Amino acid sequence: MPRNFILVDRNILRQLWSETYNRYTYMTLGLLKMAESPYFKRGRVTRSKLALNRPTVCNPPKIHPSFPTETLLKVKEEPRDDDYAQTFDAFDQRRTEPFNKCDNICVKSETNVGETLEIKQEPSVDSVEPNLDKDTRTTKKGSKTRKRGKQTIQYENGPIKSEPTDTDFQTSYDDSDQKKTKWEPPLWKTHLENIIEMRKDKSAPVDSMGCDEISDKDSKPEVYRYQVLLSLMLSSQTKDQVTSAAMSKLRSHGCTVDNILKTSDEKLGKLIYPVGFWKKKVIYIKKTSVILRDEYNGDIPDTVADLCKLPGVGPKMAYLTMKCAWDQVVGIGVDTHVHRICNWLGWVKKPTKDPEQTRKALEEWLPREYWGNIDLLLVGFGQQICTASNPKCSTCLNQQICAIGKASIKASKVKVKQEKKDEKEES
Repeated sequence: MPRNFILVDRNILRQLWSETYNRYTYMTLGLLKMAESPYFKRGRVTRSKLALNRPTVCNPPKIHPSFPTETLLKVKEEPRDDDYAQTFDAFDQRRTEPFNKCDNICVKSETNVGETLEIKQEPSVDSVEPNLDKDTRTTKKGSKTRKRGKQTIQYENGPIKSEPTDTDFQTSYDDSDQKKTKWEPPLWKTHLENIIEMRKDKSAPVDSMGCDEISDKDSKPEVYRYQVLLSLMLSSQTKDQVTSAAMSKLRSHGCTVDNILKTSDEKLGKLIYPVGFWKKKVIYIKKTSVILRDEYNGDIPDTVADLCKLPGVGPKMAYLTMKCAWDQVVGIGVDTHVHRICNWLGWVKKPTKDPEQTRKALEEWLPREYWGNIDLLLVGFGQQICTASNPKCSTCLNQQICAIGKASIKASKVKVKQEKKDEKEES
C-alpha cells in the first residue's frame, strides 16, 4: 500500500542543503514527515526510536531556528515514485535489523512432586507462516513485527534430575586427618639425652643447694613447707650459694611463722643479707607470714592460684613449691636458665620474651612425664655449661645440633686463625 510523503521543492531542498549540515537536514525532513502521522500529534520521536518504528512521546516538536517557517511552506504531496521520495527511503532503510528469530526452547525445572516440567516455545510467526494473522501488527511500509509464540506445558514422569552441587565433589576423609599434629622440636630427644649424660654427676649448685635441700626435712611438715616457700622467695635474682647461706641463718634463728613475725625488720634484714633486693624481701616475708598465720593456720596454700596471691610469689615459685613442698607436679618451674636454654635449643615454636611464655610453650609439646625433672636438669646445665655469658660450647655434646653451638665454634675457629696470622706477622 503506497504511503503519502510530505515533500519539499527541489530548489528549497538545495538551498537548505547548502546552508546546514547534512544531519540537521535529515532531522528536519523527518519532523516534516511525522507532522501528519496520528502517532506524533503530541510530541516528537528520537532518531533511534523512529528507525525502529517504536515512537516515544516526548516534548513538542521544535524546528531548528536556521529553517524559517516561510521556507518550509512550499510543500506538496506527490506519489511515491517521485525522485525526492528516495531521500526518505534512504532514511527509513537505516533501521536496525529485526530481532533474531527464536528457535525451539525447552526448559526443564524441578517440581515439588517429583515431576519434570518441560516448557516448549513454538517458533515465531515470522519464520513459519508466510500469511499474517489479523492480530499481526504492520507498519506503514508493510513490514510485520515479530509475533510472540505460544507456550505449551507438558509434564514428563521420571526421576528428578538435579544439577551437581559443591557437596557432590567433596572427598571423604578420616577424622584423624582433621586433628592437627602437635608441634615438637625435631631433635629434642637427642638434646635431652645429651643433657642427661652431661648432668649425670649432679655437681651443679642447684643439686646441693636447691629449695628442697636447704630446708629442714626433719621438722614438721608445715614448717618444712614454709621454709621451702621462703627459700624460693629468697632465690629470686640471687645465686644459690647466697640463698643457701641466708636460709642457714634463718634456720639457726628459728624459721617458723610465729618466730619470723616476732623478729624485727632490721634483724630479719641482717639475717637474709646479701640476697638480691633484700629490703623488699623483708617486707614480702612479713606480709606473707601474716597471711599464712591468719588464713592458713601457719601452713601454706596448696594451689598455684592461691600461692601466686601471696606477696613476692610468682608462677615459677608457685610451681616449684607445689612440686617440692606438696609433691605435686602441676607445671614446669621456668627460671632464667630454662628460659635461655629452651630458646637456644629451639624448644619453643616461636622465640619467647619471658619465662612465663616459655613455660606455656614448653608445656604444649613436652610429655608430662618429663615435667618433674626437666627444670632441675636444665638449671644445672645452665649453671655449668650453657651459661649466659661465654657458654662452654666446645665441651657440650649438643654443639653440632645447636644453632648457638655452631656459631660459637665457627667464631672460635676464626679467632684461632686470626691469632695464628698475627703471630706470623710479628715473627
